[in-house]
Amino acid sequence: MPADPSDAIPTDYSLDELARDAGLTLAAAERPALLRALGGAAPASADVLREALFALRRRSWRRRIGELARQAAALPARTEDLDAAAASITDPDPDEPALREALRQAVLARLGGHGTAAIALAVALEDLPRPAGGEPTLDAIGHCAMLVAEAVAMPAAEAEAFARRAVAAERTARTARREAARAARESTVAEEARLKEWEASLVGAEALPALLGCSPAEAEAWVTEGRLPIARHVLVRRRGRRIRVPEFDPAVLRALAPTTRSWRAPAAPRAPAGVPAAPREDLRRTSHATIARIAGLDRYAAHFATARALDRRILACLGPTNSGKTYFGLSRLAEAESGVALGPLRLLAHEYREALEALGVPTALSTGEERIESPGSRHTAATVEMCPFRTPVDVAVVDEAQMLADPDRGPAWTAAIMGVPARTVIVLGAPDAAPMLRRIAELCGDPLEEMRLERMGPLTAARTPVPLAEIGRGDALIAFSRREVFALRAELLRRGRSVAVVYGALGPTVRRAEARRFRDGEAEVLVATDAIGMGLNIGPLRRVVFSALSKWDGTQDRPLTVQEIKQIGGRAGRFGGAHAEGVVAVLAGGGDPALIARALAAGATPPVDLRPPVAPDADIVAAVAAEIGTQSLFGTLRRIERSVLRRDDPNYRLGDLSTQIEIAAAVDGVRELPLLDRWTYALCPVDVRDQGVARLADWAVAQGMGLAVAPPLAGRLPPPDRAGQDALQLAERVHRRLVAWRWMAMRFPQTFRDLDGALAESRRLNEWIEAVLSAQPSDRVRAVAGGGEMPRPKVKGRGGRGR
Repeated sequence: MPADPSDAIPTDYSLDELARDAGLTLAAAERPALLRALGGAAPASADVLREALFALRRRSWRRRIGELARQAAALPARTEDLDAAAASITDPDPDEPALREALRQAVLARLGGHGTAAIALAVALEDLPRPAGGEPTLDAIGHCAMLVAEAVAMPAAEAEAFARRAVAAERTARTARREAARAARESTVAEEARLKEWEASLVGAEALPALLGCSPAEAEAWVTEGRLPIARHVLVRRRGRRIRVPEFDPAVLRALAPTTRSWRAPAAPRAPAGVPAAPREDLRRTSHATIARIAGLDRYAAHFATARALDRRILACLGPTNSGKTYFGLSRLAEAESGVALGPLRLLAHEYREALEALGVPTALSTGEERIESPGSRHTAATVEMCPFRTPVDVAVVDEAQMLADPDRGPAWTAAIMGVPARTVIVLGAPDAAPMLRRIAELCGDPLEEMRLERMGPLTAARTPVPLAEIGRGDALIAFSRREVFALRAELLRRGRSVAVVYGALGPTVRRAEARRFRDGEAEVLVATDAIGMGLNIGPLRRVVFSALSKWDGTQDRPLTVQEIKQIGGRAGRFGGAHAEGVVAVLAGGGDPALIARALAAGATPPVDLRPPVAPDADIVAAVAAEIGTQSLFGTLRRIERSVLRRDDPNYRLGDLSTQIEIAAAVDGVRELPLLDRWTYALCPVDVRDQGVARLADWAVAQGMGLAVAPPLAGRLPPPDRAGQDALQLAERVHRRLVAWRWMAMRFPQTFRDLDGALAESRRLNEWIEAVLSAQPSDRVRAVAGGGEMPRPKVKGRGGRGR
């Protein structure tokens, strides 16, 4: 019979005696945990006992230090500072002042590593605690500046002057921000009132005869012929039914009244749908060119004059994932004298460029925050939003056409397909995009040829769920939040697997590095969000295993769509590769495998609304603002949202402008910036969950004051093998802020000046994040992996969702 382990544990008396010899006092509640930590044997020395006791107490010290940090309004403490402070304590019974001083010294040590006081202060101010909905006090700013001065060993006299300058600069900036915010609020109220007043002035069809001096029959005919601009449609109840009826702007109608005599002549034949009618000179003189521009949204194809002047043809190359669409498109592009490749991600633009260069075609790169010139190149790889609309080329490739249905970015695909000035436009995408592409071709008057490709290798659905223990080399495990990605990674690391991760918050450089680790076999398993559905070159996948068959979409927890299952699951298998047959499965507990089988067997599912989404550009914004007589970007966008494009327009639908309107409301008070500069701010890609709109407003205020905007900095980060989740998330947040900063720098270089510094910080963060993610399990499993607790397959809530 085995011996009882408790026989080897020293008695309380012997432990207390050794503690007294070491000058330590043990609490009764500590003894059991301390005995377990000692491994059931008496400590060899008082030093061993002291080390074990300190390790036990350090957790409670860490909690107490965290509470003190939350109470310290002027101390810019990070999570790693709390850890460093707890580790530095040498007194077995520290009081509150000792804990507070340990934290202060840890913060000083970190700030002192920034090199200059200016950089240290910028980092420290980002880390200062902020009261709910407010800002740190000016006293806290001053204390923080003095702390920075102490950290960099600044002489006392200089330190006081440094702190005074910091407080004065912050006071000036706050005054400007508050004035801009006040002006923005007043502008928003005034523009909403103007909109309501305008809506109240609208009249129904029954008022047309009196306004135009015509008969009811003539008015009805002119409305039917499209001669009378409709301001909006409203729902009314008539005879128990709700119907949509038009309303008209009486001011516009009065201006049109003198032209109605000519309308009584026989009407000219109407142009086909989507082709702009010949302009009527008398109407343009009366209602000004702005009305023609405003009406341009319901004749959107005509907006792209260069494309309409070309004899274009559209070739739609459609097929499932792994059918060779991208190879076909890029091969045709490489054979052309000139061309452009357009995709949804900066990362894919890089891959297009590399593929073309490998074929001997010099290719430039153009994305929102990056330009790479290639001497002598006549080809460009770009993101869709950077489509060149005024430079004709022979061939254009527009990838991922199913993004036309995306509520946020769909208008960019409409603009690219309708407006790219290429003689041959090759559109790549899923078969679901076919009906909308036919509509676009008809509206443009371009001939359309459809080419269907089939998947080059079999794709099957697993009959049974896959236990996590069976996830192995060549598998991709798909989660739907960053939190779940790391929980799954933790469990796989605990089970001895090497893991690469890909999720939306990672920058393109790190995503590619992680994909390379998996592709080259350095990592056995890939854990990713649905970000891998966008064509990232991952390499052959044995299986794609969904952690769950539902996802949080920002509003609700919903089942995966058929297209999502096909697009993501279709990444499994690779023709001619190690895993020719792809398998799509679900993790045990994540859903019914039969749902996957039905999705893979389902036919194409076109969007419910086949009207291509459109959005205004700078010309339209300027024209609408001039027409309604305002310099308010908020008021202009609200008018566009409410009235410029009819909700029942037969050809187009207005894209989602909610983010642009939110940014417009925040920057509208900076009237030192022209209207179109504020419109540029409204287009900047920001993370609204990371106070992105407020940060843009601060940048706009600084630009209005003529100040330079420094690039965001992450400050000193812990060694990769000691980094926790907080440090990793900080690095990801700052990297996203740098993306926005670099986007602005491409448009306002006189304000966003330090591009070299921003690029250097981006490179540093990319390298650090990649080092964290690729660290060995023995180094990282406790720190970043989070312990190893198996996550539940379904994670609800908004936090950490990454695309």
